[in-house]
Amino acid sequence: DTVKDCLAIATGVIVTMTPHPDNLMKALCPEMLATDLADYLVRKGVPFRETHHISGACVRLAEEKKVSIDTLTLEQLQGIDSRFEADVMNVWDYEVSVERKSSIGGTSKKTVLDQIEKCIAFARTL
Repeated sequence: DTVKDCLAIATGVIVTMTPHPDNLMKALCPEMLATDLADYLVRKGVPFRETHHISGACVRLAEEKKVSIDTLTLEQLQGIDSRFEADVMNVWDYEVSVERKSSIGGTSKKTVLDQIEKCIAFARTL
């Protein structure tokens, strides 16, 4: 009964929800991509246990300089870790970040649509 009630409430929320893309875009901030900075280094072969700390150092530097993390220069990033290369600047793209997460439960459009399809199929069994 509780599951059915929760599904009914969630359905009501989703059906009546009106997303406002402009407001959603305004709510984004580059610091949300700090994990993508860590993932960038993982793709370069650096163990995540290291990249987590490196990414944190980048956030700290931006905070100390009172700037947004995406405005740090390549030289500043390389001052933290020499394995940053020029292509690191591509990390600051929100859409690329979303689409890169394509494993089960990820945020890519295809993955989300697959999850919605599975939820709908499950709901039909209730």
